[in-house]
Amino acid sequence: MAVPVQVVDDVVIKFAGDSGDGMQLTGTQFSNNTALAGNDLSTFPDFPAEIRAPQGSVPGVSGFQLHFSSNRIYTPGDNCDVLVAMNAAALKVNLKSLKPGGIIIADVDGFDTKNLRLAKYADDVNPLEDGSLIGYDLHRMDITKLTREALKDIQMGTKEKDRAKNMFVLGFLYWLYNRDLESTISFLTEKFGKRQEILDSNIKALQAGYNYGDTVEAFSARYKVEKAKLPAGKYRSITGNIALSYGLIAATEKSGLPMFLGSYPITPASDILHELSRHKNFGIRTFQAEDEIAAITATIGASYGGSLGITTTSGPGMALKAEAMGLAVMLEIPLVIIDIQRGGPSTGLPTKTEQSDLLQAYYGRNGECPMPVISASTPSDCFDAVYEAVRIAIEHMTPVIFLSDGYIANGAEPWKYPQSADLKEIKVTFKEGLTAEEEKFLPYKRDEKLVRPWAVPGTPGLEHRIGGIEKEDITGNISYDPDNHQHMVKTREAKVEMIANYIPLQTLDSGPEQGDVLVLGWGSTYGAIKSAVQDLQAEGIKVAHAHLRYLRPFPRNLADMLKNYKHILIPEINNGQLIKIVRDRFLVDATGYNKIKGVPITRTELMVAIRELVK
Repeated sequence: MAVPVQVVDDVVIKFAGDSGDGMQLTGTQFSNNTALAGNDLSTFPDFPAEIRAPQGSVPGVSGFQLHFSSNRIYTPGDNCDVLVAMNAAALKVNLKSLKPGGIIIADVDGFDTKNLRLAKYADDVNPLEDGSLIGYDLHRMDITKLTREALKDIQMGTKEKDRAKNMFVLGFLYWLYNRDLESTISFLTEKFGKRQEILDSNIKALQAGYNYGDTVEAFSARYKVEKAKLPAGKYRSITGNIALSYGLIAATEKSGLPMFLGSYPITPASDILHELSRHKNFGIRTFQAEDEIAAITATIGASYGGSLGITTTSGPGMALKAEAMGLAVMLEIPLVIIDIQRGGPSTGLPTKTEQSDLLQAYYGRNGECPMPVISASTPSDCFDAVYEAVRIAIEHMTPVIFLSDGYIANGAEPWKYPQSADLKEIKVTFKEGLTAEEEKFLPYKRDEKLVRPWAVPGTPGLEHRIGGIEKEDITGNISYDPDNHQHMVKTREAKVEMIANYIPLQTLDSGPEQGDVLVLGWGSTYGAIKSAVQDLQAEGIKVAHAHLRYLRPFPRNLADMLKNYKHILIPEINNGQLIKIVRDRFLVDATGYNKIKGVPITRTELMVAIRELVK
C-alpha cells in the first residue's frame, strides 16, 4: 500500500554523527537536491574543532543543519523537525534542538556499549531503550547492518562498505521527502567514475535507503515541500566562500586587471584559495605562501605592479598581517584583505563562527592607520559585497578589509546568477606618463577624492621612491617633519571618510521610518534579525531593521536614521564591538544583544530581546 504524500511548508533537518560519517557530504547533497527542487533553503554546517576529534565523543560530533521551504526563509532554523543521529554522542549534542514530536532516525549500531560510554552516558543507560525519548517520533534503524546487506555482492572490506552508510541515510530521506535520486547519482558518477567499486557501493547504498522507505511500514506519511516563489531567473545553491570567489572573478573581469591571490591556508578561509586556483583561465594567479606575512607582502608587490591584489585569512592571520597592512596604507595602493572570522582569541574555536574581528579591522594596527571596512550579510551577498570592496580599493587607491565569518562562509542558500551588464563599472586609471605641464612625477599629488595616481613600475618618467617611512606631501620624498606627518595622517583619514560620498545611503531592510526599536545589524546576524523583525511587525510592534554593509566609513545618513527610534538594539556574535563604535561615533544609548558560543543568534532569542525593549 502506497504511503500518502503530505504537503508541508517547511522542514529543518539536522544530520549528525562522527566526523568520519560523511554528514557534511550528506547535507550538501540534500541541499543541492533541494535547490534543484526549487525550494528556498539555508544551511549551517557545524564542524568539530579538532581535525581528528576522538571517535564517538561529544566534541567529535559533526553536524549539518538544512532548512528548506516553499516560502522565503533567512535562517537554517532555530529547531529541527528531523534529527539523524549516527551515534549516541550525536543524539546527546543535538536533542535539545529537536522540536517536541520531532523525528529521530537513530543508527542502533552507534548506540552500543562502547559508543554510550564514549558519549558519557551513565552505565546501563541507553536513550533508545529507557523511555527518555517519549514525546519524539523515534525510528531505530540498523543502518550499518542494512548497508552491509545491500553491498554483500560487492568485493570490498567491511570498513569500506561502512563508509557508504551516509548514502543509505540520504536515500531514505529522499524517499521520506519525495525526492529524485538522479542529482546525487550524477555527483557520485563524476566523483568516483574511475573507481567502479566505490561508485557502485555508494549508488547501491543510496538506492537501498530509498527502497527501505518503500518496504518498511514505519511512517504513515511521506512529505513534500512545494517550490518557493522566488523572482524569475537561473539559480544555484552557493556557499559564502564560493560566492566570494566568484565575486572576485567578476571584479577582475570587469576591471580588466589580472588578479593575484597571496594566501596561507587557514580555517575557514582556505576554500577561497582552493576555488580560485581552479580559474587560471581568468588571468588569476594563486600563491600559497609559507606564512601569513609572506602572503600579504607578495600581494602588496603584485598590487604595486598593477594587479588586483587579494589576500585571504582569518582573525589570527590578520593579526600577523597587521604590519604589512600598515605598509599598504602608507603606500596607498589598492589591496583587499579578506577576513573570514572565527572564534578567538588565539586558536580559539577554529571551526566555529564569531563576529570577532570588527575592532581589529578598525584599530588593530600601529599608528593612525584607517582602512575602509566592508561586510557581507549572507552567503549569496558575498558576491556583491566583495565586488564592492574591490571597486572601492581600486577607485580610491586604498587597502580595504572585507569581513565574512564561518557561518556565512560554509552556509548555503539559493543564488540568482547576476548579469554582467548589471554589475557596477570598476574604473581603473593608471598614470601613463608625464603630461606637457609636468616636469616630474609627483606620486602623492591628489585628485578631488584625495586619491593619488597609480603608477605601474617601468612606465617611462614615473620613477619614484616608495616605502613605509612617512611621505612628504605631493613629492613622496621621505619626511620627518612633524607638521607634514600630522597633515598626511589627517589626509589619509579624510580620504577614507570621503568614500562615504561614493557609497549608497543607508536604507531600512524593513519597518517604519520612525518607531519604538531599530535593530541595527551587520554581517551574519542578518537572517535572524530579518526573521524576528518580520514576525514582530506582523504582531503590530513598531520595529525596524537596518543592516550595514559599509562599516567604515558609515553611510552619510546613518546618524539621522538612528535619531528616529526610541531604542537601538545591536545584536552581535561577539562581546559588543559594533555597539562600541556606534556609541562613540553617534553618542546614542544603544543596547547590545551578544552571544559568544560559536553558533548563530536565533530568531526566537531576538524576538524576546526586542519585546523586552518595547516594554
